Amino acid sequence: MKPSEKELKEKLTDMQFAVTQENATERPFTGEYDDFYQDGIYVDVVSGEPLFSSKDKYDAGCGWPAFTQPIQKQDVQEKADFSHGMHRVEVRSKEADSHLGHVFTDGPADQGGLRYCINSAALKFIPVAELEKTGYGDYRKLFE
Repeated sequence: MKPSEKELKEKLTDMQFAVTQENATERPFTGEYDDFYQDGIYVDVVSGEPLFSSKDKYDAGCGWPAFTQPIQKQDVQEKADFSHGMHRVEVRSKEADSHLGHVFTDGPADQGGLRYCINSAALKFIPVAELEKTGYGDYRKLFE
């Protein structure tokens, strides 16, 4: 169950709240996970639902963390976004309905051609060494 707005304002930073709840975008090249390459998974900062693996992360040079795919396609929702005078495809977490970022079709062709451009503020990183103790032990298989 998604926490109340009051609980979220207490739990999240101002930027995390603005991104996940108000569809904001952090400035490029400012996010914690843009230039970050440790092994682990990225979960929704609101709900903790697993979203992306470091195995699918790459440097797209766009200023935000970029992934070729989510861990499980059904765990993210894609919605048409016509804001800012253009058509994009917004990516949201399934359970918490957090705004994560956008998906584009200019990713690596040999890996499916998608670029999930995700705000660091929407994510929490769980290192491989901490997967079991944080309740994400099932995801260790991604790194074996």
